[in-house]
Amino acid sequence: MSGSELRNTLLSNNLANVDTPGYQPEDVNFQSTLQSAIQSGQSPLGVSFQPFTEQQAVGPDGNGVSPEQQQAALSQNGLLYETLTQIATQRESILESAMGMGQS
Repeated sequence: MSGSELRNTLLSNNLANVDTPGYQPEDVNFQSTLQSAIQSGQSPLGVSFQPFTEQQAVGPDGNGVSPEQQQAALSQNGLLYETLTQIATQRESILESAMGMGQS
């Protein structure tokens, strides 16, 4: 979930800087980073996400933020975060049941 939280912060910052001359949007490659970790046998829980600057077509003031793209990415990331939260909650419930903690 930390990757999704970081991405949310970056996308929000991008939107906040839509009128900042010369600003280039930042993002994190969430899916690619997780896939690489899994393929290398690393636990996805220990993955470190690194922000990168997206090279976008720039406006006359050098700003590369597309508000529409950023808003769409923010919405998509919100759905991903919700899904991850539900999975974590279900996992916790399963573990509690397995340990007998879910019984009254």
